[in-house]
Amino acid sequence: MKPLQKCTATKLAGHGLVLASLWLAAALALAAPVAGTVIQLNGPLMARKADGTAKVLSIKSEVENGDTLVTEKSTYALVRFIDNSEITLRPGSTLTIENFSFDSGKQEADRAQFNLVKGGLRSVSGLLGKRSKEKFELKTPAATIGIRGTLFVAEIVAPAGKLPAAQAPRAPGLYVQVLDGMIHLNNGGGSLSFNAGQFGFTPGAALPPVVLPQNPGMQFNPPPIFNTAVPGGKTTASNQAPRAVDCEVR
Repeated sequence: MKPLQKCTATKLAGHGLVLASLWLAAALALAAPVAGTVIQLNGPLMARKADGTAKVLSIKSEVENGDTLVTEKSTYALVRFIDNSEITLRPGSTLTIENFSFDSGKQEADRAQFNLVKGGLRSVSGLLGKRSKEKFELKTPAATIGIRGTLFVAEIVAPAGKLPAAQAPRAPGLYVQVLDGMIHLNNGGGSLSFNAGQFGFTPGAALPPVVLPQNPGMQFNPPPIFNTAVPGGKTTASNQAPRAVDCEVR
């Protein structure tokens, strides 16, 4: 009987290993693809996962497709994506990474789809924006922004009753600042182009965008550490020289 007991135990152990392997394979299959990495951070940053769970992020934390990134009232966060593009979130912002896919050998798989729910950001496009401009979109409540490789700032101003007390009252809507290149705003109310150095505004998805004669009060001032060199020799967006690139807002 002893040999039989030994044989049975071996079979059970082998069965357990098979189950563990299957569980691990399933878990890996369900894991969302990595979209980028947090490389600068000066306060609390949270990622709400697609499955409803939440995770506190730190420098070197990875962000995945389906993550909704939320910055606190004093937090700036810089995320570098797998194509070397960068997005810096301002305080009090919510951004969903709907789908980000980049493979240097498979251009047909390029996708960069974001949803800026509230707050604002600064965007510097990377390799995907250079070769697949039509595959990038940044949705906002007032317009959808598509880039062709550029440097711009977008900010959503909420109705006065929802603004932080320290924020100067401005008309609610989407504000943009073009730091390099050109953008084109297009929504249900019309379309308009903006060149480097210009500011733009659209109050809502059904109202036409307009050129503003001066800075309407947009401020984007991350801590100085965001403007220094980071590992790998690359600098953050605000420390990069302007590039001859442009973007399109669809």
